[in-house]
Amino acid sequence: MDISKLLKKIDGFKIITSPAVIAVFILFALMVGFYFYNALPAIEKYGINLFIQNIWQAAEEPAKEVYGLAAPIWGSIYTATIAILIALPLSIGYAIFVNDYAPKPLKFPLIIISDIMAGLPTIIYGIWGAFILVPLLRDHVMKFLYEHFSFIPLFNYPPLSGYCYLSAGVLLGIMVVPFASAIIREAYAMIPSIYREGLVALGATRYETTKVLIRFIKPAIVSGFILAFGRALGETVAVSLVIGNSFNLTYKLFAPGYTISSLIANQFGNAALYEYMTSVLYSAGLVLFIIGLIVNIIGLYYLKRWRENVSH
Repeated sequence: MDISKLLKKIDGFKIITSPAVIAVFILFALMVGFYFYNALPAIEKYGINLFIQNIWQAAEEPAKEVYGLAAPIWGSIYTATIAILIALPLSIGYAIFVNDYAPKPLKFPLIIISDIMAGLPTIIYGIWGAFILVPLLRDHVMKFLYEHFSFIPLFNYPPLSGYCYLSAGVLLGIMVVPFASAIIREAYAMIPSIYREGLVALGATRYETTKVLIRFIKPAIVSGFILAFGRALGETVAVSLVIGNSFNLTYKLFAPGYTISSLIANQFGNAALYEYMTSVLYSAGLVLFIIGLIVNIIGLYYLKRWRENVSH
């Protein structure tokens, strides 16, 4: 074969960029291997009980150390779920308002505000949550629900301090709204105008038009909230300041709890004093890593489906 023809078939850009792809893959594999290697002593000692028991017994004697990560694992998933339930209507409503209803002078500033919120350091959210959001929820929401609806199991835990699953979920919901709404806003804006014009020509009202168009971007909405769920799972500082940091394995909204991230943040400083605690924290990080990876893969899959649908 002619060498010149062979060279023409070779994509030079792929050759240039392939080392970067390989490097990222190697880095990812090294991270997984690093976590697994450091988590192995705890996994070998405690087995599956490490992930299904709720216990945290640190001791100077290694034989007396007993750990279980059930409460932090539950807390991470529970608070992220609460966050998504709160962020769902806010993100969709915000995206629709910015695209369809906001006056032109306000449209760009609203987008900028959303982007700024997404880029704020999480400690800012945490301090605001600890000193403003928690007292507000405790005094005006939790006490009211406890006094009038305590017959419902979700609300029958006394809201003594306000630092609980609900506070963490609400704060996370506020934090992930910019991420979810950005994906939904972009997807909604990319809908071909011919669909909107066709609906209006058929006599559809503004509400009916929006309702139909929202169905068109359903995979993008699902993707946005799955990725936001993954973002909420890994939040550390803000959650540590408002969740109460207690090993409670419960669904009661007003009970203090733990997440994997807040557990690592609170315990890593003194983990070196104990034989197995550091390895246990690496095990917790490995669980969070795996859950986040699965959630993000699912979200990217749905986003890819939507983009393929739009391209066709």
